[in-house]
Amino acid sequence: MRFLHSKFQNIKPYTPGEQLNNPEVIKLNTNENPYPTPANVIEAATKAAATLSRYSDPTAREVIEPLAAHFGVKPEEVFVGNGSDEVLSLLFQGFTEEGINFADLTYGFYEVYRQYYQCKGATIPLQKDFTLNLTDFNQTKGTIILANPNAPTGLVTPKEDLLDFIRKNPKRLIIVDEAYGDFADESIIKDAVNYENVVVVGTFSKSRHMAGARLGFAVANAQRINELNRLKFSTNPYNVNSMTIACGKASLANQAYVDECVQKVIATRTWISQQLTDLGFEVLPSYTNFIFVRHPKLSGQDFYQQLKKKNILIRWFDQDRIRDFCRVSIGTDEEMHKFLNVTTALLERVR
Repeated sequence: MRFLHSKFQNIKPYTPGEQLNNPEVIKLNTNENPYPTPANVIEAATKAAATLSRYSDPTAREVIEPLAAHFGVKPEEVFVGNGSDEVLSLLFQGFTEEGINFADLTYGFYEVYRQYYQCKGATIPLQKDFTLNLTDFNQTKGTIILANPNAPTGLVTPKEDLLDFIRKNPKRLIIVDEAYGDFADESIIKDAVNYENVVVVGTFSKSRHMAGARLGFAVANAQRINELNRLKFSTNPYNVNSMTIACGKASLANQAYVDECVQKVIATRTWISQQLTDLGFEVLPSYTNFIFVRHPKLSGQDFYQQLKKKNILIRWFDQDRIRDFCRVSIGTDEEMHKFLNVTTALLERVR
């Protein structure tokens, strides 16, 4: 007997990175922040736990106001959700009547949401070098979503190119997913509020040590934020829990620590990229907290599997065009030295 709606029978769900409950495993597969959550964030979570018998504030003002101040925008130009995935889900649900279009190699959830909400739209191939030609979207209709920097490639579309494209397409909604924006210098968040056709999405999961807390956000013209709130209050008004709201506020109050850890990640990213290049890897230029690599003598699947045997997890995608690549999150210096040593030994066996 079939109970699930027929429209969901053939949907292919998103596959998250492996989460192994083993302290000996080095996790370089889900792009989390490798450094400890700051003490003031943990303290805020503990304090907020005492209020769990009450609903969280549906306006989430406690985190929206400092987040708006951080970006130099107004609180009414900020929306928060249960991770950026919920924000994206609402955007796919409510802003895609004419379809939604995205690159062929990008965040895997986009295709899942397009199927889930039965959206029309096109998939635009990246160039041979994995860069995005924005003018290719001129052949499409409806909303456009861009991960910038992109995942899993780590490449970025320059800010001025993106803003020029936005200005030339005022009647199309353009969603810019800046999940990794803190690791680049190409964010358009402060510009987004000046355009009616732009929504920038971000997350506290990458640079702010809060992947487990689930806090995402959108910055846009106040009218777009009003529309997102209309959808939220029609589905899940208490979408962000009290502990997460408190943690988000505490994170914003400790910006120096966030900035320090971001710079550590960037420095390690630069170092490991050069080390792998010296070992014969092709390493795409990264503007994120991960690198995308391949080696001519080692398949992506084999690289992933051999590292897993040594308790090191990286991400391999069984997907056309990138099957020989692996995505490696940037860990601590100690973790990356272990990764490099195991990789070097592995290459010595295949030469």
